[in-house]
Amino acid sequence: MKEYCGVVGIYGHKNAAGLVYLALYALQHRGEESTGIVSFDGKKIFQHKGQGLVGNVFKEENLKKLKGSLAIGHVRYSTTGSSTAKNVQPLLINHKKGFIAVAHNGNLTNSVQLRNELEDSGSILQTTMDSELILHFLVKDHQNNYSGKLLPIMSRLEGAFSFVIMINDAIYAMRDPHGFRPLCIGKLGDAYIVASETCALDMLEATYIRDVEPGEIVIIDKNGLRSQKLAEPKPHAFCIFEYIYFSRPDSNIFTQSVYLARKNLGHTLAKEHPADADMVMPIPDSGTCAALGFAEESKLPLEIAFVRNHYIGRTFIQPSQFIRDFKVKVKLNPVRDALKGKRIIIVEDSIVRGTTSRGRVRALRAAGAKEIHMRVSCPPLISPCFYGIDFPTKKELIASSHSVEEMREFIGVDSLKFLSLDGMLNSMLLPKEEFCTACFTGKYPTSICKPPSKKALEKTRCMGIKKA
Repeated sequence: MKEYCGVVGIYGHKNAAGLVYLALYALQHRGEESTGIVSFDGKKIFQHKGQGLVGNVFKEENLKKLKGSLAIGHVRYSTTGSSTAKNVQPLLINHKKGFIAVAHNGNLTNSVQLRNELEDSGSILQTTMDSELILHFLVKDHQNNYSGKLLPIMSRLEGAFSFVIMINDAIYAMRDPHGFRPLCIGKLGDAYIVASETCALDMLEATYIRDVEPGEIVIIDKNGLRSQKLAEPKPHAFCIFEYIYFSRPDSNIFTQSVYLARKNLGHTLAKEHPADADMVMPIPDSGTCAALGFAEESKLPLEIAFVRNHYIGRTFIQPSQFIRDFKVKVKLNPVRDALKGKRIIIVEDSIVRGTTSRGRVRALRAAGAKEIHMRVSCPPLISPCFYGIDFPTKKELIASSHSVEEMREFIGVDSLKFLSLDGMLNSMLLPKEEFCTACFTGKYPTSICKPPSKKALEKTRCMGIKKA
């Protein structure tokens, strides 16, 4: 059970930690459970981190203590069993050659094998995070040239990873060879910035330069920016769920607009599954762009008939079902006068467990909706994700064990339709071969291992699931 996160790094700005703080605000949607910043002034390391939102963890007095022109930061959410203070990133260690701080977005699918190897050789791991593994590999390699260490380490890591690493007076940005998770580079004056999404660059009024390429390590130090790449490139496997749900619509990820991709999904959904209705309404906020496309294509009015309480976090990425259920009730409130006696089409970005959609439909019925037709801007989710998204077992995915008709009855809508796989892929602004669609097809782009137990990381050996 791993985390979905946002990372950022700043090199060469006198107020590096302050910029990281603002960038983390922009990336707050990628993780609401914990956050942290590590900075370096050339002599001393400073850190502050804690559980909670960026605005709650950091205060003016904390930020003033985070001195230096280098800083990295992290926002995180975790699944049940991993919500502990020791897992808050960035992870930081001191050793005889200096210090290493690591911020990670993704999930290493061979972490059990790597953990066993490290422990068998005498390493004592302090957290349940796969992110910690890279710290031990860096320290165990006795070369002084860290830029030369990372490529061999990258070649041993499997799965999804976008790392931002601060080692002494340099920052390293590293992205897995398949490119599952986004990572971009920007510039603000003479300062360099790396971040999970371009919305963080926009927050800082920085200029987007390019993405960190799959299989690339970008090194930023006193000599500027340079890079290293794995000799053998691998097929891209960009996470299509970044476009469907996770990323902010004002970001460009994998070089393309999230807003336009989601709007295209709505247009295609309306072509595939029209409905006789009076209006289209989105489930804010990630369903809004697709609903706009659906309304345009179907020539129906778009109504904002759910009002969102913006002081409640995203329901999908909460660490327990109890909190999810509570937040579903208070997050969205229906506009009764807009709904009474109406036949409505609600556009959802996805259905994972089904409980959230069921609660929303009940609220719409109670508000007087005459008919409710649900349209979903992706195919049914049938397979677990091993690359860092919070549905790691089939049991948690309603579509893995229920037909669409059974799901319709459970949710309580008059009709339920999903976008086809081809429709989804053809709506993207990149070739369909570029994407990972394992959660819809069960075909994984890499070999994966059985994940560790939620209760404890036991020394069990890897049980491989072969590459599809």
